[in-house]
Amino acid sequence: MEDVLRPLAVVGGALLVTLVVGWIADQVVRRIAARHPEDPLWGLLRRCRVPLRLVLCAALLRGGYGSADLAEDHDAVVGQVLTLALIGACAWLAVRLATAVVEAGYARYAAGARDAARMRRVRTQVTLIRRVVTAVVGVVAVAAMLLTFPAMRTVGTSVLASAGLIGIVAGVAAQSTLGNLFAGLQIAFGDMVRIGDTVVVGGEWGTVEEITLTYLVVTTWDERRITMPVSYFTSRPFENWSRGNPRMTGTVFFHLDHTAPMDLMRERLHDVLKGSPEWDGRAWSLVVTDTTPTTIQVRALVTAKDSDDIWTLRCVVREELVAWLRREHPYALPRVNTAQAPGLEEAPDRRQAPPTAGDIGPGPGTT
Repeated sequence: MEDVLRPLAVVGGALLVTLVVGWIADQVVRRIAARHPEDPLWGLLRRCRVPLRLVLCAALLRGGYGSADLAEDHDAVVGQVLTLALIGACAWLAVRLATAVVEAGYARYAAGARDAARMRRVRTQVTLIRRVVTAVVGVVAVAAMLLTFPAMRTVGTSVLASAGLIGIVAGVAAQSTLGNLFAGLQIAFGDMVRIGDTVVVGGEWGTVEEITLTYLVVTTWDERRITMPVSYFTSRPFENWSRGNPRMTGTVFFHLDHTAPMDLMRERLHDVLKGSPEWDGRAWSLVVTDTTPTTIQVRALVTAKDSDDIWTLRCVVREELVAWLRREHPYALPRVNTAQAPGLEEAPDRRQAPPTAGDIGPGPGTT
């Protein structure tokens, strides 16, 4: 009976202490968060209560399982399992704590920031920092777990002795992966591209939705997701329409007849822009940029605060001006002549008459 009661007492005591300490810690954090609602850190720390309880329980069981008088073979197995669980729980708690601190810092910055571009930059850096911390903690936790096995400690000593050679071999073998990793860090802290930026890559226009250490996701206007390695953005040119200032200038081209009323068309364009909320009022113009034997090319220039508004404004200008020309000045639209020109039948006969004798000059040999 004692062989059963001792393990149950150890497990029950560990669970009871874990629940009590975890509840007290949760209540303390909850009250501090209620007293300081302006600081998001305390609210985010409440996400750590599950890994905290797991760490407490694993630590108590690891420290007290020896008094349970287990069999020798069971004692080693239980001790190893509890050690692995404690390491894993500590890694989980470390990741949650780091995430809470980073997210709280970003929330405090976002509450007082007014520059949208800078906020996107900080958000990108926060996301990648969180991923780097998670990866580092995970690698350290796995290494610590492996070193708890006696056989792995011997292997670890050999690995450390030949770390230089292994590092060179691993670097050559994982050249692409390491390149993407460093490219991700370069993007995060070099401010090349940020989450929420409007970019054009490979002929596709879209918005950066996610940035990781190895790949980047671009959401196109038709809701497709393009996944690209981050090294693409450090090795090839691309368009970033949101870098610096998101304001944009757009153009709309028309092919019209030579009789198009340009002055009236300029007035109509200005009226359309004044009635469009997408126009930011910076600039506009309407000029003839090219001419052909049958048409002229007219360019309307408009401005807007970002890429979404410039696209909408270009569509509005195109639709309104074409409808206005069709309704008020249909003669200005390009035409293809399929009938004889008016007045051709009244024109004089242009066929060449045969030459008369008087039209022929003296020939050679005449005097």
